[in-house]
Amino acid sequence: MSPLIDTHQHLMYPKQFGYSWANELPVLHEKQYDVSSYEALAGGQVSASVFMETGVDENDYRDETEFAISLARDPSNNTVGVIAAAFPEHTEEFEQWLEQTVDEPLILGYRRILHVVDNSVSKDAAFRKNVRRIGAHEKTFDMCFLEAQLDVANAFAAACDNTQLVLDHCGVPNIANGDYKFWKSQIAELAKMDHVACKISGLVAYCAPDQDREVAVRPYIEFVVEQFGADRCVWGSDWPVVNMAEGLPDWLNVTKRILGEETIETQSKIFSENARSIYGVAV
Repeated sequence: MSPLIDTHQHLMYPKQFGYSWANELPVLHEKQYDVSSYEALAGGQVSASVFMETGVDENDYRDETEFAISLARDPSNNTVGVIAAAFPEHTEEFEQWLEQTVDEPLILGYRRILHVVDNSVSKDAAFRKNVRRIGAHEKTFDMCFLEAQLDVANAFAAACDNTQLVLDHCGVPNIANGDYKFWKSQIAELAKMDHVACKISGLVAYCAPDQDREVAVRPYIEFVVEQFGADRCVWGSDWPVVNMAEGLPDWLNVTKRILGEETIETQSKIFSENARSIYGVAV
């Protein structure tokens, strides 16, 4: 199997940036997860990675983006692009940020974490108009919704049909609960929209401690591949958040075993080719 392109690599540098969301998570709080640690874990299995904004405190997101760009410019590591944080609900600030960053080729797209704000944010007409501006510049927008919000995600996606959208973490299913009827119905609706792709990332973090992780995540992975097809799924590590389960090597093994049952062509698309076609990764 050819090396993977990781479309969801987080890095955490707590001496430089604030991560308030991690304060109650001992495995992440005040711990540094840097690019060298990531590459040591990934070994030769990951040929290139896309830095995904790490939900830094809002006053740090510009500095985090500049830092991530510096990593992507450095040939000594495998970071090749950046998904930058953006706040489309703040129109004036967003317009300035987009103007400042949109011509940077290493910025492949933007993300706003939407499960930490009220649903009214993504329902707002101005927010959606600003996301459409991202699409007009041929950049992607990563959607980060919880399972319970997937009906909201569907409405949002329908309103932003000019923009390449990527649903993070397969819609953050409540795997520990074991009831995926609502999740499946909403995923099936999202998959009907050609401008929406699905990211197979981080699922093991949503398992209950006593669940067999591979058994638990298998139906979710198989369903998104069935619904979105081989051309609209990408792979991501969600490292170091995946450490809330058993870490990156375990997630690599789980996904390679499950997706290894697909055709070689499908595996190649999900593990690397689609990162190029969807995000524009240039490796």
